Amino acid sequence: MTAEPILEVQHITKLFGSVIALSDVSAKVYAGEVTCLLGDNGAGKSTLIKILSGVHQQTEGDYYFEGEKVKFNSPREALERGIATVYQDLSLIPLMPIWRNFFLGLEPVKGWGPFKRFDIDFAKRTVRQELLKMGIDIRDPGQAVGTMSGGERQSIAIARAVYFGAKVLILDEPTAALGVKQAGVVLKYIVQAKARGLGVIFITHNPHHAYAVGDRFIILKRGRTLGIWSKDEITREDMIRAMSGADELEALSHELDELARRDAAKKQLELAQAEAEVADELEEGEKLFDE
Repeated sequence: MTAEPILEVQHITKLFGSVIALSDVSAKVYAGEVTCLLGDNGAGKSTLIKILSGVHQQTEGDYYFEGEKVKFNSPREALERGIATVYQDLSLIPLMPIWRNFFLGLEPVKGWGPFKRFDIDFAKRTVRQELLKMGIDIRDPGQAVGTMSGGERQSIAIARAVYFGAKVLILDEPTAALGVKQAGVVLKYIVQAKARGLGVIFITHNPHHAYAVGDRFIILKRGRTLGIWSKDEITREDMIRAMSGADELEALSHELDELARRDAAKKQLELAQAEAEVADELEEGEKLFDE
């Protein structure tokens, strides 16, 4: 781990008109570590990663990359500095082969002048080598991406980002649509990316996946930072409790119990008053009868 963070944001606020999407959020990402960004839907995770990747610019606050203050005006600017984002849809074309997807938009060429052409042999060879570094021995670089599993597709997107010089890898819910086995495969790729010296930002709402690979944990709630912990400062159970709002649920449960007790006491009092009124009426009836 380096002494200084490779990426840091300080007191980030993002407004969309009068809507506060983020408020005073700070975070640090270190090379060779996995920083997990957790939170429920609407917590502000997507807005923060869009700021980090250059899709949005913050309304207030500072953004530092490799110690330099930056403000990206587009995802391409962020990518040129080494910040690569892998979204859930992966931006892969299912009908194209692996090697074609791997170099999509950044095609290697051979020849010169009007004789330049796609260097297919280099592309196929490189894809095999890069995926092998991720622990994947692909059967055929010409295999259509659409025939691969969700975990294998994630591995292509991650390997591609690493190959093209990513220093920070942002993974947006990479395990959200995967089964248990495939999610485990993707978590292995995340650890391998970390081992290659990248600073990994793992966005997820699954605390079990986060705790398995994370070194640092940032929990967002309603656009604010609920807490920042290193792995030795928080247990999985405490993280789940913080994410689920267990303290709030417990307080709500006590409040509902108190309301139920009050309602029962009120009904018991009303019943006692009704019984007393009936008793009084019976007593008056008996007096009239005696007379």
